[in-house]
Amino acid sequence: MAESDSTDFDLLWYLENLSDKEFQSFKKYLARKILDFKLPQFPLIQMTKEELANVLPISYEGQYIWNMLFSIFSMMRKEDLCRKIIGRRNRNQEACKAVMRRKFMLQWESHTFGKFHYKFFRDVSSDVFYILQLAYDSTSYYSANNLNVFLMGERASGKTMVINLAVLRWIKGEMWQNMISYVVHLTSHEINQMTNSSLAELIAKDWPDGQAPIADILSDPKKLLFILEDLDNIRFELNVNESALCSNSTQKVPIPVLLVSLLKRKMAPGCWFLISSRPTRGNNVKSFLKEVDCCTTLQLSKEKREIYFNSFFKDRQRASAALQLVHEDEILVGLCRVAILCWITCTVLKRQMDKGRDFQLCCQTPTDLHAHFLADALTSEAGLTANQYHLGLLKRLCLLAAGGLFLSTLNFSGEDLRCVGFTEADVSVLQAANILLPSSTHKDRYKFIHLNVQEFCTAIAFLMAVPNYLIPSGSREYKEKREQYSDFNQVFTFIFGLLNANRRKILETSFGYQLPMVDSFKWYSVGYMKYLDRDPEKLTHHMPLFYCLYENREEEFVKTIVDALMEVTVYLRSDKDMMVSLYCLDYCCHLRTLKLSVQHIFQNKEPLIRPTARLSYVSTASGFEDLLKALARNRSLTYLSINCTSISLNMFSLLHDILHEPTCQISHLSLMKCDLRASECEEIASLLISGGSLRKLTLSSNPLRSDGMNILCDALLHPNCTLISLVLVFCCLTENCCSALGRVLLFSPTLRQLDLCVNRLKNYGVLHVTFPLLFPTCQLEELHLSGCFFSSDICQYIAIVIATNEKLRSLEIGSNKIEDAGMQLLCGGLRHPNCMLVNIGLEECMLTSACCRSLASVLTTNKTLERLNLLQNHLGNDGVAKLLESLISPDCVLKVVGLPLTGLNTQTQQLLMTVKERKPSLTFLSETWSLKEGREIGVTPASQPGSIIPNSNLDYMFFKFPRMSAAMRMSNTASRQPL
Repeated sequence: MAESDSTDFDLLWYLENLSDKEFQSFKKYLARKILDFKLPQFPLIQMTKEELANVLPISYEGQYIWNMLFSIFSMMRKEDLCRKIIGRRNRNQEACKAVMRRKFMLQWESHTFGKFHYKFFRDVSSDVFYILQLAYDSTSYYSANNLNVFLMGERASGKTMVINLAVLRWIKGEMWQNMISYVVHLTSHEINQMTNSSLAELIAKDWPDGQAPIADILSDPKKLLFILEDLDNIRFELNVNESALCSNSTQKVPIPVLLVSLLKRKMAPGCWFLISSRPTRGNNVKSFLKEVDCCTTLQLSKEKREIYFNSFFKDRQRASAALQLVHEDEILVGLCRVAILCWITCTVLKRQMDKGRDFQLCCQTPTDLHAHFLADALTSEAGLTANQYHLGLLKRLCLLAAGGLFLSTLNFSGEDLRCVGFTEADVSVLQAANILLPSSTHKDRYKFIHLNVQEFCTAIAFLMAVPNYLIPSGSREYKEKREQYSDFNQVFTFIFGLLNANRRKILETSFGYQLPMVDSFKWYSVGYMKYLDRDPEKLTHHMPLFYCLYENREEEFVKTIVDALMEVTVYLRSDKDMMVSLYCLDYCCHLRTLKLSVQHIFQNKEPLIRPTARLSYVSTASGFEDLLKALARNRSLTYLSINCTSISLNMFSLLHDILHEPTCQISHLSLMKCDLRASECEEIASLLISGGSLRKLTLSSNPLRSDGMNILCDALLHPNCTLISLVLVFCCLTENCCSALGRVLLFSPTLRQLDLCVNRLKNYGVLHVTFPLLFPTCQLEELHLSGCFFSSDICQYIAIVIATNEKLRSLEIGSNKIEDAGMQLLCGGLRHPNCMLVNIGLEECMLTSACCRSLASVLTTNKTLERLNLLQNHLGNDGVAKLLESLISPDCVLKVVGLPLTGLNTQTQQLLMTVKERKPSLTFLSETWSLKEGREIGVTPASQPGSIIPNSNLDYMFFKFPRMSAAMRMSNTASRQPL
């Protein structure tokens, strides 16, 4: 670094190099510049050089002073003074590079994997460097004012490596030439240690003695790059009010205020930011990701993995064999998307190849790989003494790992290591074995090469029954976000992996030690699953368990664990979720209910480095078909629901094949809100006439219209159609299709239930639908016509049906304009001795107290009616009182009643209490009855998104897709609202 001149920042020295006449001109220029820079003014004319040299630093920030001086000296043609300022700035730019060079010393070069990774990322990251080059070039398409570049990636995906390489390229002059003059590097760990700071102090933290040329660094913010690593790990919430932001680089403010002021360019306007982060739902990342920003995701794609394996093995045949093993299992593919875990995988496979072993048999799971990695790394020496020493080393390592996870500690101090019994020699052995390495974020601390290794050691600790140990760092009051460990799923997955005798043998043979807790944990696991079978609500979803079982893969043990499962909830977010689910569900012999949420199935693999304006995911149904086929083979499966997705011709063909399978037991198929139209009704019709086990079809919330319904009616009359129940809520049907529907009701030998709620059938359509019920050939038992836009004019015909059809058990006609006149007619039918109705729904039918005397007489004369819903009608006190008096009567057989009970007077309320006392078994529906009674009638409450309730004890499978929302999940009764 070039030596600085003591006069570099000496204002008085510069002023004294001006003659008196020049000084007077200087002051005039300065007054204008102060106005140009919109700075506070003060009287200059009478000031001496000494006075001005003293006043300027206390009046303005350094960058403004020196920018004004340089501009004035240029106008005055004081070339010698301009050259001195330029020379100083050039020296300081080189000094900044020296500071960054010291900070970015390649620690990884002391480790085997570090040297390899440095070369690998240097060779394959040219595309991200290209983006970083263009992003900070103000003349390029990628650039924008106040640009933030986000470098996103999971743990150990290479974010820090890419940043280090980029800075080193800048130092060497290979990148950002004439674009970036200064780099300020900040890490979340550094920021988390601070409470208050000024921008000047923040910039100077890495400079010797905290002395940084702030004035030069801030003199041109458009050539200043701030690098902020691990934004997601910052402990502060960065939701600072605009009024609190600060523009003064010398003013001390709370760290959140300082960071937001920088990120919003209140300070250093025009500067650039390079920000790294893990994908997170936190607000800190979302708050500062603007539409114009550039977002780059790091991940080892298939192509990059091929380069990695070829570089590592230096033998294409070996690399190809290793890659084939990895690509055959999505779990291993997931491991190898992370560079460090890819290195561990390659290291293990190479060692097995070198030993002449069948690596395809001994390296099938992450448990295999981690077991071989530890065993090979710690027992490279032969002999009993070496085994005994390294067994002790393993026990202490597992003690450290478990103590760290239980106390949210991933970075260990020297005291932590000593407390578990490590000597300096032990630490050197573990470093040489690439197991325990110096932390890249915490000075003078160590961490495991990857969290997976710490989790694997914790799993061993559990099966070793090592004692609980409080490591000193665990008692630290403050823990960074990334150290807050609470998800032990991976630990338990490794435990289950080690319960497999062959996988466990890798460690036990290498260390000459039997893990003592294996049998106990197996016994406990089986017992716990039996307990869950008695109380299934304790296990809300099964993916963590399935991952554990897939890691184990001991057939008899897996069968024993899942044997008791009758209900399973699965969330599919990736290909590996699907693979794991397929494996485990194949052993669920007693499965009767499957709730399956398909959220994101990634088939298009992400490239290692992908520049995008947005982070996005691609969802695909390929592979989903395999899952559907496998599940459909389950003889216990009777309900298949594929709602809220587009059903392709291929999917229809698949459904046809599944339903035609001799082993298929699916009796209820639901295709709600799938945007099915008349053009798809031929495909639906083919499902109906294919025979098989299908007995119920739900097509609610599809715009089938009358044209489509006419096609379905032909299929419903086909001899092979055995449908019992058809649900067509809100299908845009009109009276134009009701003639065909009436023909179906008249001649179908199997149809028992028809739901036409929320369709514009009007009087004419309802007449056509109800008329066939007068004939003995009609087999219908339940008819739902709520919200079908008919009036009291049609009620005389409905009353005749009620009085004469002895098969009809349930009639839902709520949300129609029945009124008191229509209700009087219906009551005549309900009082008829041949009426066999058990349920009638009359909610929201514009009824008043005028019809309540007739209704009251129905309650005491009808001997079959058990359920009556009169909610959302204005019956008044008198009307409700008349009905309550009838409910008290011993002749009333009603079990469930819905009455409007709000606003009752004291006398009616007392009568209500009397009814409840005398008939405690009578159930009163509330105004939200459709939600509360949903379990009985098959409603999915909108207040329980994603929940599914069995209808009539049917077993089912429910597929939920990303577009689905609570509002879309409209089932039979929940959707019956007036249009």
